[in-house]
Amino acid sequence: MPARPSASRRTVLRGAAVAPVAGLGLAACSAPGQGSAVAATPTAPVDLGAESEVPMGGAKLYRDHNVVVGRDGSGELKAYSTICTHAGCPINKLQGTTLTCPCHGSQFDAVTGKVVQSPATEPLAELPVKTKNGRIIAGPGA
Repeated sequence: MPARPSASRRTVLRGAAVAPVAGLGLAACSAPGQGSAVAATPTAPVDLGAESEVPMGGAKLYRDHNVVVGRDGSGELKAYSTICTHAGCPINKLQGTTLTCPCHGSQFDAVTGKVVQSPATEPLAELPVKTKNGRIIAGPGA
């Protein structure tokens, strides 16, 4: 039986260089912390802070609760889950009124919850929100 040719040093080094890059590509398409529970939105009412923190026509991101609260031009508050509807990643960036998902770049309007840039196709989940004694309360039962 003829002996198999052994891999050249160059072939081995090339393979070693490509493996981490391929791994990064796979990691980029998975949700952070995949394999563990993805952070969820409130399951009970939570006090988010002073109503005055959300400007007219603006929004405020509450990362610790995975909630964004927006105020439209008429002053009405709306709250949305900041769990991306594309891959379930927690959204952690708000610029103006645009939320950007760190996983694949989906963007959402923080005042309406609507998708403004794909790959997401579904709007953010709306959450109940109210004010009580000048404080914003969001989540089920709010």
